[in-house]
Amino acid sequence: MAWLFPLILLLAGALAYAGGRVLSARRGRGEVSHSRPGQYAAFAMIWTVAPALAVLILGQLALPGVSAGLIQAQESAAVAELPVFQRAAFYSDARRVGAGEPAQQIWTAPLAQELTTTGRRIAGVHQGLMLALAGAVSAAALLGALVAFARIRPQFRARNSVEAWIVIGLFACSAVAVLTTVGIIASLVFDSWRFFQSVPVGEFLFGTRWSPQIAIRADQVGSSGAFGAVPLFAGTLLIMLIAMIVAGPIGLFSAIYLSEYAGPRTRAMVKPLLEILAGVPTVVYGFFAALTVGPALRVFFNTIGGWLIGGPLDGIGQYLALVQNQMALTAGAVMGIMLIPFVSSLSDDIINAVPQSLRDGSLAMGATKSETISRVLMPAALPGVAGAFLLAVSRAIGETMIVTMAAGLAANLTFNPLDTVTTVTVQIVTLLTGDQEFNSPKTLAAFGLGLTLFLVTLALNIVAQRIVAAYREQYD
Repeated sequence: MAWLFPLILLLAGALAYAGGRVLSARRGRGEVSHSRPGQYAAFAMIWTVAPALAVLILGQLALPGVSAGLIQAQESAAVAELPVFQRAAFYSDARRVGAGEPAQQIWTAPLAQELTTTGRRIAGVHQGLMLALAGAVSAAALLGALVAFARIRPQFRARNSVEAWIVIGLFACSAVAVLTTVGIIASLVFDSWRFFQSVPVGEFLFGTRWSPQIAIRADQVGSSGAFGAVPLFAGTLLIMLIAMIVAGPIGLFSAIYLSEYAGPRTRAMVKPLLEILAGVPTVVYGFFAALTVGPALRVFFNTIGGWLIGGPLDGIGQYLALVQNQMALTAGAVMGIMLIPFVSSLSDDIINAVPQSLRDGSLAMGATKSETISRVLMPAALPGVAGAFLLAVSRAIGETMIVTMAAGLAANLTFNPLDTVTTVTVQIVTLLTGDQEFNSPKTLAAFGLGLTLFLVTLALNIVAQRIVAAYREQYD
């Protein structure tokens, strides 16, 4: 019955809008109205939908508790005697049976019979409560519509009221964004503080061994592993640099070509093809890296290593002959392909936003097209291009799937692109995967990594804004 509530809101809003428009036209005959008919109609629609939506939200919040209270008030003695976890499992299966699905567990004969009865009772209670909520939502919509229709007069300032509602909505959206950010930061800081009470900050930031473990047996107490995050920072930086080496030049030169050299037909065909890369899921890039790019690079380096074995560079040849599919180069190269549209599309839009008068003036002074691009367009577009590169860097730092499938999970302190490495985001996912307890350093380490990543990203943004502001001021 979930479809019933959107239908009620949609129908009530449409009827209120039409009724408000008709009513404002009838009552405004022969008089000068303060607002337009559409504004009166919007006022009626808002006052109809807003109370109904408020009742719906409150009802949905209260529905689980009311439903559980009504069901547990009629439960049998056999169910009441069950332990807490078994009672929760029983009611979960009862809901499934009431919805026409099979139970997940096998119950004894008395409980199996009670399961069917309870499932039917749950379905009936749920249906009744949903119908009651639908009636309450409809009554709230009707009451709001009556109040709105009573206030519609030619002298009524409907426009001001509608704009006030719009301001409230915009403020609510802004407040949600701000409060979400504050909540994320508070969660990171709180759990990171718990982590740093067990692991010193110096060991975490400057330690060179990452092996988070927890004690499993009594004789393992105190062996909590190593939480030196330097290998993770090094792996993140290495893969990010490789990705930007691929995406930066290709994306920027593609943008320059599309903006200054390509014709309208070529631009209309090439730019959408480049932007398709941004819509490909990252897991597809991960499969492409693991099944195509990784094996191809392994064969390439193994072949070169075979040529070098036995010669003056025998040591390098021995190393290249043992290169495997998973390496930082594979993940960085494929990630760079993924980031090309981030750099290309944004840089192209920014270069096109440079006034044409600057191009014409440069060409009129005798500069060539390439000189105009390097000495006029790029300095003017530099703040925006820097923003595009910063977006690509942030995207590279936060990527997880490609690194997991193409670079592995080994925390190695190395800057060799042919070695297996891991990143901060991959380790966060690894630490929080499965059934974990949030009272051990192993799990809380994810929040320490998250807070560090947040601070590093914030510092990069601040530095980039300072650089952009300095170049903008110099150019102005």
